[in-house]
Amino acid sequence: MTDWIVEPAGPLSGDVAVPGDKSIGHRAVLFAALTDGPCEVTGLSGGEDNLRTVAALQALGVRVAEGVVQGVGLDGLRAAAAPLDCGNSGTSMRLLTGLLAAQPFRSELVGDEYLHRRPMRRVAEPLGRMGARVAGRPGQGKKAGEIYPPLVVEPAGTLRGIDYESPVASAQVKSAILLAGLYARGRTSVREPGPSRDHTERMLRFLGAPIATGERTTAVDPDGWDRRLRARPLRVPGDPSSAAFLLAAALVTGGTVRVRGACVNPTRTGFLDAIAAMGADVALENPREEAGEPIADVVVRGGRPLRGVDLAGDLVVRAIDEVPILAVVAARAEGTTTIRDAAELRVKESDRVATTVALLRAFGVAADEREDGLAIAGGTALRPGDVDSHGDHRIAMAAAVAAAVAGGRVVDVANVATSFPTFARLLRELGARVSESSPAR
Repeated sequence: MTDWIVEPAGPLSGDVAVPGDKSIGHRAVLFAALTDGPCEVTGLSGGEDNLRTVAALQALGVRVAEGVVQGVGLDGLRAAAAPLDCGNSGTSMRLLTGLLAAQPFRSELVGDEYLHRRPMRRVAEPLGRMGARVAGRPGQGKKAGEIYPPLVVEPAGTLRGIDYESPVASAQVKSAILLAGLYARGRTSVREPGPSRDHTERMLRFLGAPIATGERTTAVDPDGWDRRLRARPLRVPGDPSSAAFLLAAALVTGGTVRVRGACVNPTRTGFLDAIAAMGADVALENPREEAGEPIADVVVRGGRPLRGVDLAGDLVVRAIDEVPILAVVAARAEGTTTIRDAAELRVKESDRVATTVALLRAFGVAADEREDGLAIAGGTALRPGDVDSHGDHRIAMAAAVAAAVAGGRVVDVANVATSFPTFARLLRELGARVSESSPAR
């Protein structure tokens, strides 16, 4: 097990580029595999989660080498010789389940101990309505009726299109259904209660899929389509969720950080909107578009006084992965910050409501759990703290940023490699004092 020892530093500042967006990276390699020829895919993060999707596609007969994915078309996948290991990646498992539900062969998907705790009924249930056969490990007690990995996907013949009213706004659920819908007979639509990431819609449309979007609804209608996704170069922009940790480091230490070439898709800018509401100095420079995605250089300048705010609704949905680091920023603001409508945090890599509150308390911040979020009393000087990441990369990184102010130890940081393998190095480039420790346990 590896820990970080972080010593207090002065203002963290610098000009950096973060790894490619993990969500877009998954989709780039997966959709490229379904195209009609070779696709050059650049900008992948190098994180373990994206590599799990690559390895799964290779096991399904797709050639991926030197940044080129050799598309096999919608009907060119073949059965894997062994279970597909998704590691810690819920995105890999859920998107692959949607794709494999339409294939004429049996598949099994497994993962690590943390992924095996994550609920999968939210994907299996709508796919079942389409005629798919997805089975998992049944939940017990209060979790009866839920299913968990490993998942087994059996061949089910031609799927049928459905109109699905999703109880949660989830890009993973939506994407799994749309992937299955590419193979289904008739139109498939997904309506969500709030906004979710639209990378799937943008990229599939860019490759030629019959995707239509409306108010909270996305649909695919393959009737009359030639069933060809056109091979095109795909560039993965910088991950805004990764950028958030470095930008937050500027805010909490009083520095200035520029992140070059980050994705600024409106479904992903909740963190930037939240810190702007707190009074932060945020600027987008050199805006442009690549492969259907808006990107820009994001600059955050610390030094301004921050104020506590009430964060809820669509903004929280758009910042759901950044809530732990938003909570650290809130701890440095004057007044109370409340975060509501974030129940989805309970079923992430950890129960992020509980682990975020524990993180804050470790640094002496008064924070309380709410059923669907948390409340943070800001304005108190942070004290040195020790934080257990509980196998959650975002908790580990948020704790490291807090420790850059006050000092501390972050326990079990190997999980950071799943999404942001260069995090510690980039934090050091900004001036942080981070060292590794491997204690005997």
